Amino acid sequence: MPVDGVLNIDKPGGITSHDVVARVRRLLGQRRVGHAGTLDPMATGVLPVCLGKATRLTEAIQAGRKEYTAEVTFGTATDSQDSTGQVTARRNASHLTEQDVREALRSFVGAIWQVPPMTSARRHEGRRLYSIAREGVEVPREPRQVWIYAASLDAFAPGEQPKAILTVVCSSGTYIRTLAHDLGAALGVGAHMSALRRTMVGPFRHEDAAPLHRLEAAGRDVAAAAVLPMTAAVAHLPTVTLPNEELGSVAHGTPPTRWSGSPGDGALPVALLSDAGDLVALAKLVRAKGGSDGCVLRPYAVFLEPEAYADIR
Repeated sequence: MPVDGVLNIDKPGGITSHDVVARVRRLLGQRRVGHAGTLDPMATGVLPVCLGKATRLTEAIQAGRKEYTAEVTFGTATDSQDSTGQVTARRNASHLTEQDVREALRSFVGAIWQVPPMTSARRHEGRRLYSIAREGVEVPREPRQVWIYAASLDAFAPGEQPKAILTVVCSSGTYIRTLAHDLGAALGVGAHMSALRRTMVGPFRHEDAAPLHRLEAAGRDVAAAAVLPMTAAVAHLPTVTLPNEELGSVAHGTPPTRWSGSPGDGALPVALLSDAGDLVALAKLVRAKGGSDGCVLRPYAVFLEPEAYADIR
């Protein structure tokens, strides 16, 4: 029987995020599976894998903050901005100190602009950038604003090619390898990301993530028991509990639900819950028309079957 929910997978290095999805499909015998946020093959860590109805939660999960632990190697720049690419510049960076890195890192905290790397999955005229890059072509890319909420230097190893361990909390769409590249450029020595582990995506943390190989070894029943309910995937979102009399209309997608709260910055969707705590829908929060106070919740992903509340109209 198909499962609706999320597996918090600890992705191993050396495989793609799509490989993880394919292996979960085989493990659970379920086709409707997707991941919430690509990790490059070299990266490890938290990869939420959504099942059944929860595949509609991927964007909401990705809208949450992310946390990474990254190793940055200074003195060597690559075309991919990580250790999988070709070296484009190399120099002796033995003069670099821990304090140099710490001070430069501070300038990257807050709203920053990043140019997506050519080896990313961003699209240019309908094609993935990495596909274009394989042909040896580089195309112009528009800078994108992202947020670095916190960045700390956890360790520093001096030498001709110094290494630093960083912890970064950032918004969706942030490229940690671009941060490493730009940090090296700011220090005048060049740099690339030499290792990456994602430790948080929205409400999912690495302490609770299940290694993929262990789930596969344990078998389908154990893996199915590890699936978290859909409400776990929206724990980082603002929530509104709907009265029973509104559930029927929301289940049918109409009408918009009024709410007296503040819309805030509108960056996150709102999770609509029933009195029983079940996830009913995701909604966008917009200001009410006519200049009146309050907001309108516009459901855009409804999980409640109309038949479940057929008697509530």
